Amino acid sequence: MSDQVTKKAYEKMQEKLAELKSRRAKISKTIGEAREHGDLRENSAYHAAKEEQGLNEMRIRELEEKVENAVVVAEKNLPKKDVVTLGSTFRIKEFDTGSEAEYTLVSEVDADVLENKISTDSPVGREAVNSKVGEVFEVEVPRGLIKYKIIEIK
Repeated sequence: MSDQVTKKAYEKMQEKLAELKSRRAKISKTIGEAREHGDLRENSAYHAAKEEQGLNEMRIRELEEKVENAVVVAEKNLPKKDVVTLGSTFRIKEFDTGSEAEYTLVSEVDADVLENKISTDSPVGREAVNSKVGEVFEVEVPRGLIKYKIIEIK
């Protein structure tokens, strides 16, 4: 299954992958140094380094898969205005509270809650995709079902 990403997001994934791969040598050195301290059964530094190595390798595999499955889409070619898609900025209104929020729908790599950039994999992003102005969608969250209405798509 392929995931649409912008060129910027694709480059960001590649940079992160290179960074994670470069950490391999440092982690390996840490493991070697910890191994020299003796009995591995009670060597917390060794076990911590091995755990870090496992997590790093897991992140590398996940990112390699994302890079492999990514389909780079030029931002100018992304559909705009009539439906919410990757790259759209849209405003929603919560039915219960009347509160409004504005988000930009981005790939998982570009998601940044502080900048109101949500991923297509987030609960709101996943449900908002392909919605038009005036449409209502629901999102299941721990506190229950929340209903939103699309107010505007930019």
